[in-house]
Formats: sequence, C-alpha cells, structure tokens
Amino acid sequence: MTNNNAENIEKDTVREENISENQETKQSELTIEEKLQEDLANEKDKFLRLFAEFENYKKRTAKERIDLFKTANQEVLQAMLPVLDDFDRAWSQISNSEDEALVKGVALIHEKLKSTLTSKGLEQVEIKVGDAFDADFAEAITQIPAPSEDLKGKIVDVIEKGYKLGDKIIRFPKVVIGN
Repeated sequence: MTNNNAENIEKDTVREENISENQETKQSELTIEEKLQEDLANEKDKFLRLFAEFENYKKRTAKERIDLFKTANQEVLQAMLPVLDDFDRAWSQISNSEDEALVKGVALIHEKLKSTLTSKGLEQVEIKVGDAFDADFAEAITQIPAPSEDLKGKIVDVIEKGYKLGDKIIRFPKVVIGN
C-alpha cells in the first residue's frame, strides 16, 4: 500500500504541477492577449490621429491654394494702379475738351480699362468726403483745420483712391482729415 500511496501522491503532485502549469500558461496567454489588445488599441489610436492630421493638412493646403489663386494677380493689379490713377487725371482734363471724338474715344478706353480690372477682381474702396475716418480702411496723410464744424474728425479730401482685391485691401485710400 505504501507503494500505492506513493504512486497516488506522485500522481497528485504531477496533476497539481500540470494544473499549475496550465494556470500559468492560461495566465501568460491572457497577459499576451491583453498586451496584444493594448498594442492594437495604441496602433488604432495612432492611425486615427495620423488620419485626422492628414485630413487637416489637405483642408489647409486646399484653402491656401484657393487664397493663392484669388490673389495671384495682385502684383500685376498693384502695378496697374498708378496707370489707372494717371488715366483718371487725364480723363478729368480731356472730358472738358471741345473735341467730341477725342472725348468719346478716351471715354471708351477708360471704361474698358476699368471694366477689365474689375473683371480681374479689383474694386475701388468706397470712401468720400464727409465720411468718418477709420484707420482700418484709409490712410491719413495730414490733418487740416476743418472747414466746418460737422467735418471735425471726418474726411475732408480724398487724395488717392484705394482699391481692394476680393476682401483684401491692396492699396489704402489716402485722405485728409479735419481737426
């Protein structure tokens, strides 16, 4: 019987060791599975963040490209502004001429130039004598004593017209303010 008991004890010990090994194996499998799940969650998070960042990049570059197209001809239009100013001054003199053919021809050219620049997005900043001065939309050249009490702090004279391209002012109007 001792032999039998010894065998039973040995079998029980082997069983307990097998059970212990199975539990350790299951625990290590669980920890490996948990680790894999955690790694998978981390990689998913990285992927989602990278995807969101890329989407933001695409939107930003598309917006920058649209803005670039809107203002691509800004330099050319700014170079044309002194020509337009000279043409406006010449027109004011020629319009008083007695030669109707000359007046009509110059008027056609003047309108064509203005309409061409307008079609390219150029707009005149609307500002006139008597408007309240706003430094965001006009540049004050000088201040003079106001000719009347109601023109104090307001625009007395517009020296040079201002222009904008879309919503962006590319040349501020130059004005004289009454004080």
